[in-house]
Amino acid sequence: MSYTSARRRTARWLPRAAALGLAISLGMTACTGDADFVPSATPGSSQRASHAVQPGNGVSKVLLIVEENRSLQDVEAHMPFLISQARSYGTATNFYAISHPSLPNYLVLAGGSTFGVIDDGEPDEHPLEGPSLFGQLVSAGRTAKTYADAMPTNCARDNYETYAARHNPWTYFDDPAERAGCEQFDVPSGSPASGPLADDINAGNLPTFSLLVPDICHDGHDCSAATTDEWLQSWLPIIKNGPDFASNRLVIVITWDEDDEHSGNRVPIVVIHPSLKDKQVTQRFDHYGLSASIARIAGIPPLRDANKRTDVLAAFGL
Repeated sequence: MSYTSARRRTARWLPRAAALGLAISLGMTACTGDADFVPSATPGSSQRASHAVQPGNGVSKVLLIVEENRSLQDVEAHMPFLISQARSYGTATNFYAISHPSLPNYLVLAGGSTFGVIDDGEPDEHPLEGPSLFGQLVSAGRTAKTYADAMPTNCARDNYETYAARHNPWTYFDDPAERAGCEQFDVPSGSPASGPLADDINAGNLPTFSLLVPDICHDGHDCSAATTDEWLQSWLPIIKNGPDFASNRLVIVITWDEDDEHSGNRVPIVVIHPSLKDKQVTQRFDHYGLSASIARIAGIPPLRDANKRTDVLAAFGL
């Protein structure tokens, strides 16, 4: 099918009460609206991001997967595989996206700022100056890569069938070094059976920071939450069987760009690492703090507004 406009939101979800379904699935009690979760387990502690602090459990790589437009209730009701991963590993139950629509949230994750963007315009409409987190890592001698589902060529800046450029934030950064890095390291993902991502997983060559971008069906934008769950179930066992995860080097983070506009932009986040077991963190976090976490694990300063924001992954002991 053709996805003709990056600003057109083709999926709309039926109104529902802002129930905190993910918390229920994890055996917790909760209040509706924007009240904090009340956990059944002792919450972990948070700390400020510091690029000088390295995790003590061997974590040196982050793989981030961003899904689309779901409330906690919807995920709990329709994504049993992901809920099983949250129970087995960990979740932050008070995690927020920054804004609506999608694009500003991706820019916060990749650049530590919304850059004043308030729409879903394509890369040519929003050329951004300065470094991305990807480019900063490459220039610092680390590694970074985007693996984009259904993308036709490296660093594609135009929508193509089920590939949406607005979900691939590296394509917005316009400095020459950023464009060159994107052209080299922003690649089609391939399938769990073969392709760039499967090859890097199997070889233990995942980069310091990798972003896995589902297409607009697999991310739940144009398809059901159940479809997203099936897609995650096709990838996560492959990733967890790879040398990076087995050696404790890799933490996998799954979250959403934004909610379905029915839960105050609170979104699910699941953190997967061998050291975690049913870890429930209840402090308030957001996408800025996730960007800060990635920078801190990579040993570089967080970018822009992510600097000195609360570090999400440190609250998990990672």
